[in-house]
Amino acid sequence: MSITDSNTAHLWVLVAREMWRRTRRRLRSGPVYRWRYSGRTPERVLIAPPDLRLADPQIALEIYYGRFPLAGHVVETGGQSPFQIEGADPRWLKSLHGFRWLRHMRAADSHLAAANARALVSDWIALHGNHISGVAWEPATTAKRIIAWLQHSSVVLQGAEYPFYRAFLKSLAVQVRYLRSVAREMPDGKPRLRARVALAFAALSLPVPASALRAATRNLSEELNRQILPDGGHVSRNPSAILEILADLLPLRQTYANQAGQAPPALMGAIDRMLPALRFFRHQDGTLARFNGMGATIHDRVAAVLLHDDTAGQPLLHAPHSGYERLSIGNVTVLADTGLPPPPDLSGDAHAGSLSFELSSGRQHYVVNAGVDTYGDSEFRPLSRATAAHSTATINDTSSARFNHSARIGGLIGAPLTGGPRHVTCRRLDEDGQQGFIASHDGYAQRFGVLHERQLVLSGGGNLLTGRDRFLPAGNKPIRADDRVTVRFHLHPDVELFRDAQGRLVLSADGTDTWFFSATLEPEVEESIFFAGLAGPCRSRQIVLAFRASEISEVHWQLERE
Repeated sequence: MSITDSNTAHLWVLVAREMWRRTRRRLRSGPVYRWRYSGRTPERVLIAPPDLRLADPQIALEIYYGRFPLAGHVVETGGQSPFQIEGADPRWLKSLHGFRWLRHMRAADSHLAAANARALVSDWIALHGNHISGVAWEPATTAKRIIAWLQHSSVVLQGAEYPFYRAFLKSLAVQVRYLRSVAREMPDGKPRLRARVALAFAALSLPVPASALRAATRNLSEELNRQILPDGGHVSRNPSAILEILADLLPLRQTYANQAGQAPPALMGAIDRMLPALRFFRHQDGTLARFNGMGATIHDRVAAVLLHDDTAGQPLLHAPHSGYERLSIGNVTVLADTGLPPPPDLSGDAHAGSLSFELSSGRQHYVVNAGVDTYGDSEFRPLSRATAAHSTATINDTSSARFNHSARIGGLIGAPLTGGPRHVTCRRLDEDGQQGFIASHDGYAQRFGVLHERQLVLSGGGNLLTGRDRFLPAGNKPIRADDRVTVRFHLHPDVELFRDAQGRLVLSADGTDTWFFSATLEPEVEESIFFAGLAGPCRSRQIVLAFRASEISEVHWQLERE
């Protein structure tokens, strides 16, 4: 079977699995299964777990006046319940039904905010509590809602009368039983892990038998051991997944300590590995490197998580299980993707950015990947995932991996990455006074018979980054005469680019540092797009080295700081 046939077969396996998953979910929400979610209503919430996510009392006021700023969209309800809104952005709806916005009510710390929170929860119970269907009951959204209701139960139940108190606990119990029944069949990755976290929170925060807590702890531990890699990365290879998961695991660790005396070893070990991994992906300005689905960084969110990092040591330089390398000398940081793509069923946000890198100096970024616009138009997402949106090499303007763009099956499985590199090698080149690596991938071997090899070395006290890109035949046949290589260096929008009197390309930003780019062939300057801006996509520029691989098999370049 060819690689193309294998990729197609794998896609249809994913489609069949998702159709079966949805069929079982519909059965579980029907009258035959509905009785399984009934049962004893808990008498009270034993503990309200903490929430590390940032809260803004001003947003609580906006919500009081019927303006819901969620998932990058603001929807005005016009006096009706937000849970009756139809046709809104799907991401906005998921955020609404996830109830994480309750933290803003708690931050407001007023009777008005508590009454509004209680009214909105009551609306949801009346409109959606008895109908297990739609976006409100998607398992991933249900998991978020369970966690949010428990974390902010103090503000929701503040001043509540007995009928609402009982209705709240009854609905919470139904949601927990429903999530417990579907968790094992949820899509792999972060959603399934969050479901296990939600069920562990529920077992700790509600009066349940000891056997229920043991089962929740066992299932959580199994999922953590499977999804959190030995170097602390997540199996999706997305840096943002580390941040999101830690924001749930750290409060869960504290809740275990308060209620059970000690957190399970798997939870403690995962946190101990993930905190250094989060620092591994940080540039010195606190921004996370833009690989495999990472967009704009909310700096305060990262800082809030790292407050719980007791080690506060230097980040590791090598993440072999996650497939990344870090070079760091002085105030210069280089981060590079040197790993295999994640499996197709975990690659919905993965990028074709093999051997791409980012360079920052102090708090300023110079060479970047385009990143993603997290809440922007989904039509632009394929552009940000393409190899051309990364600071690496493309051949014939083709990505090193393929994506599913079929509208017919996209609604079921999204756009997983298929047909990417199957072999990626990497070797460190660290010596006294320098850090570096040499890596290669075969993402272009099947289509064009070409291997891409990249060497990066940071030296001179952090003042010199030298690079070498080689393009080698993947087999016995020579490289075709018409195969065209393009090596791209995307620049951060804040970087000014001009030529000096000697004709060198000069990169400057806010007068802090000046870097000179030179190469063994004449570089060109082209327009680019930086998708990961805090205010959305913005224009930027890129340095381009373009040549035919049959004529030039190796190109050398360097970035030198004055």
